[in-house]
Amino acid sequence: MTHTAVQAGAYLHHIAYESANPKALAEFYSRAMDMELVHESAEAYRCEGPRRRMVVVPGENKKLAYAGLACRNAEGLDLMRARVLKEGLPIEACPSPYFREGAFGVRDANNHLVCFGLAQDDTRTFKGIQGPTQHLTYASEDVQAFVEFYVDKLGSQLTDRVLHDDGRLATAFTTSNFEHHTIACFYTPGRNGVDHHSYEAGDWDYIRDWCDHLAAQGIQIMWGPGRHGPGNNIFIFITDPDENWIEISAELEVIYDRDTVDWPQHPRTLNKWGEAILRS
Repeated sequence: MTHTAVQAGAYLHHIAYESANPKALAEFYSRAMDMELVHESAEAYRCEGPRRRMVVVPGENKKLAYAGLACRNAEGLDLMRARVLKEGLPIEACPSPYFREGAFGVRDANNHLVCFGLAQDDTRTFKGIQGPTQHLTYASEDVQAFVEFYVDKLGSQLTDRVLHDDGRLATAFTTSNFEHHTIACFYTPGRNGVDHHSYEAGDWDYIRDWCDHLAAQGIQIMWGPGRHGPGNNIFIFITDPDENWIEISAELEVIYDRDTVDWPQHPRTLNKWGEAILRS
């Protein structure tokens, strides 16, 4: 099986959420995630910081509008388009303001719009704590369908699986670059949406800086610090006003050549250090 998405070097460049109160949500991200609110309109709000971007559009709370995956270069984008066409997936227009002409979108098994494109040139320097946009994790009642789309159709690499005792998939982690996961999925009864999205802090010292920043903003950490099993990353979680979960992650595993690793569905798989929030 060809890992087309990995060959394309696709990485999570930005995400867009819907919200019934998009201005309030954008203002929260500007404050909590140390970003500038750089664009305000009735149609969309945009927040930007050091290698992280967020778009908020009017709509339904806790719903992903789209995810923007940037390819390494034009050849990589051509590879992705050719793979999508070969798989017979319908191509949609990409609404992202951050991609150059030629970007396109496809919908996954849960109707999430995933856009592939080339990032626009940006030479601006933003102040703020280290924390690039890193990964997106879904909540779904069908993790196998997630794997079939992102691995079998788009050509991502399945890095780790978490399995129930009877062999059913509890979690799947996929990557389209050198990091442990770009897009993942938790089995979550009764839900088909977003579980959380994450920002990469770099190393443990930046987790400390983020915790101090959040405390200064009066924002309480809802979970962590802890350490995941799959990915081996240190994490903290907070929630935004729409109750979307936000992860800040440090020291995520770098993937070279290795096979998929299987883990048991157990609290210590999710958090080696202590309390776990199991989705199923």
